[in-house]
Amino acid sequence: MHTSRVPRPRTRRFRLRNGLEVLLAPNPASPTASVWVWYRVGSKNEHPGITGGAHWLEHMLFQGTPKYAKGEIDRAILNVGGLLNAFTDLDYTAYFATVPREHLDILIDIEADRMTRALLMPKEVDRERTVVLSEREGNENWPEFRVEEELYELAFRRHPYRWDALGYRTDIEHMGAEDLRGYYRRFYGTRNAVLVVSGGFDPRTVEREVRRQFSPLPAGGADPTVREVEPPARGERRSTLSGPGTTPLIAIAYRSPSIDERTAPATMLIDVLLGGETRIFSAGGRSRSGEHPGARLYRALVDPGLAVRATSEWRARVHPGLFTVYAQASAGVALDRIEAAIDGVLDRLACEGPTTAELSEARTKVLRGAALAYEGATRAGYRLGYFASIMPPGFEDRLYREILATRASEIRDTARALFSKDQRTVVRYEVVGGRSVD
Repeated sequence: MHTSRVPRPRTRRFRLRNGLEVLLAPNPASPTASVWVWYRVGSKNEHPGITGGAHWLEHMLFQGTPKYAKGEIDRAILNVGGLLNAFTDLDYTAYFATVPREHLDILIDIEADRMTRALLMPKEVDRERTVVLSEREGNENWPEFRVEEELYELAFRRHPYRWDALGYRTDIEHMGAEDLRGYYRRFYGTRNAVLVVSGGFDPRTVEREVRRQFSPLPAGGADPTVREVEPPARGERRSTLSGPGTTPLIAIAYRSPSIDERTAPATMLIDVLLGGETRIFSAGGRSRSGEHPGARLYRALVDPGLAVRATSEWRARVHPGLFTVYAQASAGVALDRIEAAIDGVLDRLACEGPTTAELSEARTKVLRGAALAYEGATRAGYRLGYFASIMPPGFEDRLYREILATRASEIRDTARALFSKDQRTVVRYEVVGGRSVD
């Protein structure tokens, strides 16, 4: 029998006068402590001319403040045996570090310092431009990246989800320090931030330190809400790319709900049924593994040898996004056959819904993922910050309950509406100079 809420550490939530939201999740048994700062801004808060700015700024917050010179943030954490990283998404940007619990004060000091005092020196911005361009060029070597970028650009005409968080090459080449400063001054600030401390610490001591370090910061952070609404698609959109690779690829994307829409729970379960897993309640944490032999797409395409990989993915977004099906053809198999096989899988789900056994297994996967969601200081910090940055308190438990209560008929009806050919985008990748297909 499952509970009505996701198992998580006891959490104290409060807000400073300057608008900073704070979540403290102590675990006395943990030998480590983790500090996360989530900003409710990402590539959705860019515009043509500064695309990629949120990701570039993420890099720059490691490049120096008046208190921590370039490289000192990394050294301060690594020298005590900690780990650190950051990532930029369409909807948010997050920074984190995890250290032995006795060194927690270092992390609080660093995040309080760089929230409003990053230097963003022109010389360092130009130097980091090379790093960001190199990252983009490395991704461009992968057919999967090119396909996904084309998919979003084709599916969205107006909404800022249409560009990748890495941004357009031309924007990266022409942006300067003032562009990044403008984004930083506008959006980075206490009103757009969520601070999470998880793991081994004394909550009263840490709360005092958080208030001491963060309360003096000025209230800041412009409203990050995106007002642009993507109009409905008027018919299927298609594109074909070509280039080096092993075997052809196909990606088919359908307009999908935002995370707080009524059909979101059923959409998550459709992702489990087709691809084998859902990101939000995944036993593997933030990432998802690529192969799920029990999933419908795998059984229909990989088992009979049509494809070497076949999966689905729904990334829950603040705004309506895409539900995507990916497949990589086996040698000698035409993409027409792959697409027809995918259509057959989706049509059957939309017509018949899941079997009782499939729905039971999907719920079990969600239960398993929820049971492991807050395991360890780093994962707990990620989870708490993710939900706090995109949705109001209590949303995770509500979503969890609704997923487990979703009926087979609701999944069938959602699939029927979701997999409309008039609202889909198809991108194919053909290998240049590869084997001929049948």
